[in-house]
Amino acid sequence: MRIRATGLFGLACSLALASVTGSAAEETLKYSNKWRIEISEGANSDGTILFRLTPKDGAATDVSVAIKDGRSENHVASDVRDALKAGLDAKAYKVEKDDGEDVLVKKRTGKDFSLVLVESTVKSVRVNVEKE
Repeated sequence: MRIRATGLFGLACSLALASVTGSAAEETLKYSNKWRIEISEGANSDGTILFRLTPKDGAATDVSVAIKDGRSENHVASDVRDALKAGLDAKAYKVEKDDGEDVLVKKRTGKDFSLVLVESTVKSVRVNVEKE
């Protein structure tokens, strides 16, 4: 009985910490009118890259990018560009490649927005998201 109670207490603490951490993460979002996604290295596995775009005071949009094993950094950047173009409102955002391995996401209308890398399951590909 003692082990079960301890386990439940640990679970409760973990859930409480997760809710506090989630709230803190939302409060620390940085906003800009333009973001650069830098892709480095080619893919050494199949996988997905997940981005989250959140307009200031708006609802978040998740965009998942499927990546195939063997894709070069320029092709990964093309995959990212194509997925973001398909997943975002073209009236609100312009998405384009820059320098072959970079993707730019620019605001056309509306409020500034946050863009974050949520996760990547692709081996070897490094993704850096930064404000322009």
